Amino acid sequence: MTTQFRMRQAWAIARIEMRRAFFSRRALWVYLLALFPAVIFIGHGIAMTYRHNRWAGQGMTTAAALDSINPRDTAEEVLKKAGKPISDRDWRRRKLMNEEETEKGGRIRRYEMVEGRMMMYYDGRRRVNLFFENGVLTEKNIRDEMNFDQDRQAYAGVFQYFYLRLAIFFGCLGIFMNLFRGEMLDKTLHYWFLAPARRDVLLAGKYLAGLTASTVIFTGGAALSFAGMLWPHESTAVAAYWSGPGMGHLFWYLASAALACVGYGSVFLAAGLLLRNPIIPAAILLLWEGINGFLPDLLQKLSVLYYVQSLCPVPAPTDPSMPPLLLTLLSPASPAAKEWAVLGVLAVTLLVLWAAAGAVRRIEINYSTE
Repeated sequence: MTTQFRMRQAWAIARIEMRRAFFSRRALWVYLLALFPAVIFIGHGIAMTYRHNRWAGQGMTTAAALDSINPRDTAEEVLKKAGKPISDRDWRRRKLMNEEETEKGGRIRRYEMVEGRMMMYYDGRRRVNLFFENGVLTEKNIRDEMNFDQDRQAYAGVFQYFYLRLAIFFGCLGIFMNLFRGEMLDKTLHYWFLAPARRDVLLAGKYLAGLTASTVIFTGGAALSFAGMLWPHESTAVAAYWSGPGMGHLFWYLASAALACVGYGSVFLAAGLLLRNPIIPAAILLLWEGINGFLPDLLQKLSVLYYVQSLCPVPAPTDPSMPPLLLTLLSPASPAAKEWAVLGVLAVTLLVLWAAAGAVRRIEINYSTE
């Protein structure tokens, strides 16, 4: 048989397997994993748009007027500078002024009634809450409601901490593990072995089907999440982003997702062939990828995650609430050059598929042991 004929056979097998990969019941939770970040960003965008329209309809204040408000300003001075707030509430409460210890070990607490007031202003991008006590400004709280840079950082964090580490990992586990192991459990694999095709051609066809399905699902989910992150922001800011680094950022996010499908897919396909219970090595691999940032540089490079993260255009933000000890131990290795990251994953994938091809040629069907 010629190479061209084997390629046509592999593609024919892939077309049959793709129907199962895309439309089987097992694929439902893969779609949920892929679309979950998009739901988050679209929901966030809807909430942002709703708040913007509601507050803008009540009257916006200029950013310069809000910046001119200083601590210890009185409520009357603030009203002169910023005008009528979109929210204005008054309250009264007891405030602890001091606490003294008596000679007998007791405590004397002195309270004072405080006249409180909270005013809220909005300048189209920031929400400013002003807190007064007895008519004097004591706290000025500023919150960015439509911060493009923060949302792009949030996308980088969600993509690298959830999408690469969990969604694509478990999605490829479900898709590729079932290509052979699922058919063994369903007792249908022998039908493929009776087909007039070499087993390594069968392996190539099944891998191509799983790779096509996983790549389409997860790159599509990443692109939809990216669009959901962008749409609530001002058209001028989004246009400037697209004319600058935006298109490159999107390309490398999608390339990272596709490369993760290539690497994880080959590993889980081989695990389904070589191991009777592939869940245990999958759990070990998940743990290894999860602690990747805490390992020495050399060990970090022995993982798919290191190379696919090297393609990401924006570094993942570090959680400021992380315990100081973990922050000390966290030392991500310098990212690999993009061309070396791609070549590294492809080289590992070819090596794993070569081992899987040897295993599929030796496999014997015995459903009673499965």
